[in-house]
Amino acid sequence: MTAVRRAAALFTLLALLALPAFRAAAHEAQDEGLAGVGVDERLGARVPMELPLIDLSGKTVRLGDYLRGGPAILTLNYYTCPMLCPLTFRSYAATMDQVKGLSVSKDYRIVTVSINPEEEPRNARARADETHSFLKGLADADDRWLFLRGSPESIRRLTESVGFRYKKVGVEYAHATVAIVLTPDGAVSRYLYGIEIPPLDLKLALIEAAGGKIGASTAANAILMFCYQYDPAGRKYALVARNIMKAAGAATLLLLAALFLYLRIRPGRRAPGREAGE
Repeated sequence: MTAVRRAAALFTLLALLALPAFRAAAHEAQDEGLAGVGVDERLGARVPMELPLIDLSGKTVRLGDYLRGGPAILTLNYYTCPMLCPLTFRSYAATMDQVKGLSVSKDYRIVTVSINPEEEPRNARARADETHSFLKGLADADDRWLFLRGSPESIRRLTESVGFRYKKVGVEYAHATVAIVLTPDGAVSRYLYGIEIPPLDLKLALIEAAGGKIGASTAANAILMFCYQYDPAGRKYALVARNIMKAAGAATLLLLAALFLYLRIRPGRRAPGREAGE
């Protein structure tokens, strides 16, 4: 074996021996970068309704102005996010389009607030225009899906109120992907995780936050909420078999009662005690 081959073999051996150490260091760096990132669920906690934020026109607004009159979905992102946030917005728009019986144009709002206190207005405008283009036939998009900015203090107060923990890593931000559903009085009703939210989960969460008073039929909402309950372990809504059985039993009793009444009063029924032909 030549000296060059011996050196190459030695280098390869040293690299293989050092590989676990490099992997461990990479994992430690990744864990360090994600340390402190996550969500501490605070169901029932209220967001600061008087919180000052800045809208797309540069005007100072209050968070509570967009919560009264119906439930809202709060998302915490940043507008220069290269991949995760735009993908999430596109996915949310697709989900909203599939929710039957509820419309973002009249039943609820989405309020997106940047976690970057140095966010530039042009970035907010660009992200809003791109996202609004995903929505079909939405009039007054700036008022139905808002893209707001805030001071460091406003961002801190808002994120702490909903238990949202994030971290700046270089020029980017590490953060969870979660839609926080709020009641009309600003209370946290539900956390929906992930880039993709099932349309039924979104609909049920909004109905729950509105106390059933949303959409065209409160009766249909009541039936849905009776049959489905939120599963904290699975982080989604699931059918409740016991309630389904109760509903089926009640429906069966009603049908039997209706059949009994029909048989009692049906036309042409022979009167008791009379013979045929009398």
